[in-house]
Amino acid sequence: MRKVKETLDSVLTWFCVVLFGVLVLDVTWQVFTRLVLDQPSGWSEELAKYLFIWLGLFGAALVFGERGHIAVDFVISKFPDGLARVVALAMQFAILAFAVLVLVYGGWRVSQLTWNQNLTGLPVNVGWLYLALPVSGVLVAFYTLYHLVAISTRAESAVEDVEPDVI
Repeated sequence: MRKVKETLDSVLTWFCVVLFGVLVLDVTWQVFTRLVLDQPSGWSEELAKYLFIWLGLFGAALVFGERGHIAVDFVISKFPDGLARVVALAMQFAILAFAVLVLVYGGWRVSQLTWNQNLTGLPVNVGWLYLALPVSGVLVAFYTLYHLVAISTRAESAVEDVEPDVI
């Protein structure tokens, strides 16, 4: 499972880098056409909006996979190891429920509802753009299952100590 996670991390990292690069090029083109050519591009603003949404969702999934998300663990870090592990597992189950119900199921439903709506500035349907929700939900669910197993088998600690020690 670790090898699958590492491969997914690598693919997702490169996907986010490519999305970010395309976003930078798109916004640069948008500024150039607006300020230099004095003829704003009709499609670049809409593309930038959706690239930013996709980048945010996939970047969040990647950060979640690395356990780099914001976590207020001041109280849980004071718990004994067994209780901290139980709370960490409960949090992972809550995250799994959110990912499956809201991101995967809800995202799939909203993409199906918008499948026949056309974008004015881009030659794609809105449903394709909303597919970022269920896809990122599947990624978060996979990472959650990975962390559930890792915390259960003590391959990961309940509270990640990633902050540098202040001297």
